[in-house]
Amino acid sequence: MARIEFTPQLHRFVDTPVVDTPVATLREGLDAAFAVNGRLRGYILDDQGHLRPNVVVFIDGRRARDLRGLTDPLGPSSRVHVLQALSGG
Repeated sequence: MARIEFTPQLHRFVDTPVVDTPVATLREGLDAAFAVNGRLRGYILDDQGHLRPNVVVFIDGRRARDLRGLTDPLGPSSRVHVLQALSGG
């Protein structure tokens, strides 16, 4: 099963479950995590359902390509890491 994990920094604002799920795409994996905690959706996706500009997703160590449709494929042993991009001044 694919494993979806979120950055510890995000946990300061909302519960971030680790989700093991038998899904085929990034969208399905994120939806499985949102089913555990619906508040998480607003931190990850914008009003159109696209990744927020400050969110980066890595699938098996590679950056996700489809930031709008979230159609990147997941395999049975995929590891997904959802991170908030850091900025500063």
